[in-house]
Amino acid sequence: MMIRQWSGVMNRREIRKLDTRIKTIRKAAQELKKLSRGIQAVDRNTNRILASTKMLEINISDLLELGTLR
Repeated sequence: MMIRQWSGVMNRREIRKLDTRIKTIRKAAQELKKLSRGIQAVDRNTNRILASTKMLEINISDLLELGTLR
């Protein structure tokens, strides 16, 4: 239901922009975690960022891949 509402508000191009930003966030978080060299506070927080990013991917990126949005 919400997907139809979103697709009426945002076109596919705008959704692709969101997808690009989500991928950028994931890459930045992964790089940050790698640079942390095991600093627990950084690792825990980047894990949270990556979990949130995964939810964004499920909500936006995966829909694009499935072709659900027009």
